[in-house]
Amino acid sequence: MLAPMQLSDEELERYARHIVLAEIGGPGQQKLKRARVLVVGAGGLGAPLLQYLAAAGVGTLGIVDDDDVALSNLQRQVIHDTDAVGTAKIDSAAEAIRRINPHVEVEPYPFRIDADNAPGLVCGYDVIADGSDNFATRYAVADACAAWRRPLVTAAVGRFDGSITTLMPYETGTGGRRNPGYRDLFPGAPPDGTLPTCAEAGILGALTGVIGSMMALEVIKLIADVGEPLVGRLMLFDALSMRVETIGY
Repeated sequence: MLAPMQLSDEELERYARHIVLAEIGGPGQQKLKRARVLVVGAGGLGAPLLQYLAAAGVGTLGIVDDDDVALSNLQRQVIHDTDAVGTAKIDSAAEAIRRINPHVEVEPYPFRIDADNAPGLVCGYDVIADGSDNFATRYAVADACAAWRRPLVTAAVGRFDGSITTLMPYETGTGGRRNPGYRDLFPGAPPDGTLPTCAEAGILGALTGVIGSMMALEVIKLIADVGEPLVGRLMLFDALSMRVETIGY
């Protein structure tokens, strides 16, 4: 059993609204401080996800992203600002995290994650959160998480809709049935060119804030061991109608 990590007086005040929650309390906040979370992508979903995980006091945040901040990103990627245009997203995100919470350590990875390097990355973290925008990355991350028995929170967004689930295929659910994995949801990637890119189709900026915040909630629940994560369930969100549907799979 790991020894609890002592919270300073400043941290006790910073996280006071967590600590008064009976479901989290001091022990839960210590778990957050001790936790290591790898975030894949510092874009639309990764931006609010990183902000809320930093504010929540997650002790170490790994960030994987090989892109630079562009002016067209700022409509939705709220962790970056105008002064960051042209700089690496991981550097911009790390600087923002330091401003949000100096108690959080950032581990930057300025490259694209793939099937070769994914196992070596995910094995060093407790929870993985994937906000990438392509199937090749999603498969690579999901396969590595399944092999290393790491919980994976994965989400995607379209023009006005989003989806999120939590994957733990190395465990069994109700009835002794193996929890589903990413390849159970998506056995094969759609052919190249089938799905329009964000630049081609557009996206409602605030939508990424909603789904990215949901990802942060799932990660915090997993670390603090509270509530019921979306294992075996896919949450679908329609921003135009403000409807949420959760389906089992």
